[in-house]
Amino acid sequence: MNTTRPDTGLPFMKMHGLGNDFVVIDARDGADPVTPSLARALGDRHRGVGFDQLAVIRPAEAVDFTLDFWNSDGTRAGACGNATRCVSDYMMRQLGRDGVTLRTERGALSAVRRADGLVSVNMGAPILEPAQIPILPGTDPAHLPLGGDPIAVGMGNPHCVFFVEDAEAVEVEAHGPLIEHDPLFPERTNVEFASLIGPDHLRMRVWERGTGITLACGSGTCATAVAANLRGLTGKRVRVDVDGGQLEIDWREDGVWMTGPTAHVFDATLTPEFLASL
Repeated sequence: MNTTRPDTGLPFMKMHGLGNDFVVIDARDGADPVTPSLARALGDRHRGVGFDQLAVIRPAEAVDFTLDFWNSDGTRAGACGNATRCVSDYMMRQLGRDGVTLRTERGALSAVRRADGLVSVNMGAPILEPAQIPILPGTDPAHLPLGGDPIAVGMGNPHCVFFVEDAEAVEVEAHGPLIEHDPLFPERTNVEFASLIGPDHLRMRVWERGTGITLACGSGTCATAVAANLRGLTGKRVRVDVDGGQLEIDWREDGVWMTGPTAHVFDATLTPEFLASL
């Protein structure tokens, strides 16, 4: 794909992982075209294309590619696990390989395609230091001073994980935005509500900062699995049911691996008129 912006417009791809949907722009052959205003306009499901996150592929040294992420409100996102899996699958097909390396704000990561066609990505080690998550100094991430005794976990972006009796019964749209903007989180936070439904099997629903309720959240699923293990609810290898399906999480010595399906839905081009209106 060519990301120059002549009269022909700007090419993009639409992808999703378990309904967690993305616009992907391949900017390896040109300057990164994304600005906050373009991200907001593209993220509008009525006047643009619509997405949970926007992913931009850029060139890189020492790895196969770099990925940058944007939320639909025009803010930057430090990590996006399902988008990482989707773009990695695209790059593996381009390169004719079953594995790639990439760089995000988390640093160098790796992804592989399994024999069953599912794509796994190593999201790196969980972040448990308050300043790096980040949460307010002096706060214990293992027991945040909020009702429900949540846990804070960083996965390149901040997460606040609540364990509840029944995740299905939580009014995510009511509680999510309040917690996202709580003063405990200087960069806001993603919010997960999870319940144990079987041995090493969780049900999770999510409110993503800068986006809202999504059908799946890769980094949030990783954070939830880490939090469940820290609380003694599960082992380090779990299945997590999200609104859009199921993800497999395996917290290994080299990082938290997440596995699930990917979908490349269509390729299209933004019109010059749309771009000129921004």
